[in-house]
Amino acid sequence: MKKIFFLLGLACLTFQLLGQQTMPSSLLYGVAYYDEYMPYERLQKDIAMMKAAGINVVRIAESTWSTVEPQEGVFDFSHIDRVLNAMHQAGIKVIIGTPTYAVPTWLVRKHPDVLAITPRGQNQYGVRQNMDITNVHFLEAAERVIRKMLEHVKDHPAIIGYQVDNETKAYQTAGPEVQKQFVTYCKNKFKNVETLNKAFGLDYWSNRINTWDDFPSMVGTINASLSSEFAKFQRQLVTDYLAWQAKIVREYKRPTQFVTQNFDLDWRGYSYGIQTEVNHFDAAKALDIAGIDIYHPTQDNLTGIEIALGGDLARSMKGGQNYFVLETQAQGFPQWVPYPNQLRLQAFSHLASGANMVEYWHWHSIHNSVETYWKGLLSHDFEPNPTYNEAMTIGRDFQKLSPQLVNLKKDNKVAILFSNEAQTAFNAFSFGWGARETYNDIFRAYYDVLYKMNVEVDLIDPSTQNWQNYKVIVVPALYAAPAALLEKLNAFVKNGGHVVYTFKSAFSDENVQVRTQVQPALVSEACGVQYSQFTFPERVSLSSEVLTLTDEDKPIKTWMELLTPTTAKVLASYQHPVWGKYAAITQNQFGKGLATYIGCWTSPSMTRKILTDVIQKAGLWKTEQQMSFPLIVRSGQNGLGKQLHYIFNYAAKEQTLAFPYKQGKDLLTGKVFTQNLPVTIAPWDLVIVEEGN
Repeated sequence: MKKIFFLLGLACLTFQLLGQQTMPSSLLYGVAYYDEYMPYERLQKDIAMMKAAGINVVRIAESTWSTVEPQEGVFDFSHIDRVLNAMHQAGIKVIIGTPTYAVPTWLVRKHPDVLAITPRGQNQYGVRQNMDITNVHFLEAAERVIRKMLEHVKDHPAIIGYQVDNETKAYQTAGPEVQKQFVTYCKNKFKNVETLNKAFGLDYWSNRINTWDDFPSMVGTINASLSSEFAKFQRQLVTDYLAWQAKIVREYKRPTQFVTQNFDLDWRGYSYGIQTEVNHFDAAKALDIAGIDIYHPTQDNLTGIEIALGGDLARSMKGGQNYFVLETQAQGFPQWVPYPNQLRLQAFSHLASGANMVEYWHWHSIHNSVETYWKGLLSHDFEPNPTYNEAMTIGRDFQKLSPQLVNLKKDNKVAILFSNEAQTAFNAFSFGWGARETYNDIFRAYYDVLYKMNVEVDLIDPSTQNWQNYKVIVVPALYAAPAALLEKLNAFVKNGGHVVYTFKSAFSDENVQVRTQVQPALVSEACGVQYSQFTFPERVSLSSEVLTLTDEDKPIKTWMELLTPTTAKVLASYQHPVWGKYAAITQNQFGKGLATYIGCWTSPSMTRKILTDVIQKAGLWKTEQQMSFPLIVRSGQNGLGKQLHYIFNYAAKEQTLAFPYKQGKDLLTGKVFTQNLPVTIAPWDLVIVEEGN
């Protein structure tokens, strides 16, 4: 067993080293390009316009399996060849995507079982990502097309790397074969049905499983322990599938080429939060470089929050390594067409989180089918437009400033701990606590406030080993967690760290069994508080004898735990004729550190007040906190050893600030700033300050 863990650790280290070796040494600015979709011949014209815009990389091939293999075993790589050759001649690099996320018609005709069976029934042909990623017929066909494509292109000098699949998930696959695999998974994990029944409390409503042969389908389960375990199993399917594809690609790729994947986020009409269906940290282990797709509101709703969140997640997937933005919008949906300067602001915002590539989906707008109104960098007429013209300025600056901007490194002292297991468990009980909010709503409530305070964060999950670099860990809704994780958090506080817990943390174990200890279970001593009852707030607000509260600070919503301090200091109580005797927010000295417990859903202004207190007590209140949204500061050290500060104005009005650093130069304009000198930033604009003379 020790040998197995050693080999797994060695494999992970190898992937990390490969990522360092294959990371491009200059900024990449690109588009997805689909020659197959073009209504008429214009490859050379497109390349000329790309060159004019500073585009130096394109991603191709990941969407058109039916074009490269029009019938089983019949291959046509002519579109790929002509684009590879033309791009190479023009000096534009190429990323090849494996074309497996949209299955061809002939495969479904021959093997209808490749279409996933989900809780809603079997998928129909037409949409992408409708297949069962465990289906043997799908896997056989996918491996064949990957190998044939890579055998054909592997020696082409234009290719710098490969993308495996596209925004991969398990797509809710839950058919009989997947159910059989889940039973095998449970046998391996629990060994016998008695252990399984006890772990998941299956005596409830006669859900007990007395033999493995009686194991029911998960589609109808009412047991959150079982459904959460099935969701974890489905996430593992994704991890295994991507590792399988990456292994095939590694047989063909050159040592200098990378393997990546374009992970996406939870979706609310735009990229919103932690992806429920993928364990990004596990899945990224098979990759050299993490990739991310980030789509976000623009116009008056542009804040940069989603750009920062997606970047922080992608950077954290590989322990702080730089990452690729493999998809983001140029124009996108009609409501996303950017105001002047916004495309530019967005592009540099990606770099400020540590991106080494910004790539638009996609180059041209599509003239038919479902994504007709998701516009590319070019509109349907293929002519220059204001967004394209602005991209030209970005390309020039990326090229000019690449040595100063590539490979930005962060040294953050604040982390947010997220958990797929807690997320699944929390969301399973939305009916039970009367709220429409999900785990990501609580996560975003804290991420957004920290972002607007200019407190940069890393994201960590239960697998993250090294916490010693952090001084503050924020823990939103850690509903389900193993004892070892909670004990690790206790030790972090005891050794001098500060943990901020929200309501609904530590409530159940890793199997979503509610703990029988006093709540918040296992962390109650560190938090110095306990509770046994909770309710919905009706005509309840906050009061405090410690903090000065404004009218904006006092409201609460959705949930309230009736806290009784043991050793904790009360920061705020409930203002109510009955619940007024209970604490709402507490803080406790434990060992050398502090634990803050927030027992209710606070307003943004109150959340900010609490986090301000935490950041100040942790000694992390710095220059950047002199500014706040719409002035956003993102910092790091570049590859030349210089400290960089991106200062963004996310507002339609110009903003003026006193230059907060000793001395620096704006890399975009060459202006030199000295401390306290007034600096004016135009609407939707930025400065990039390199500290020093």
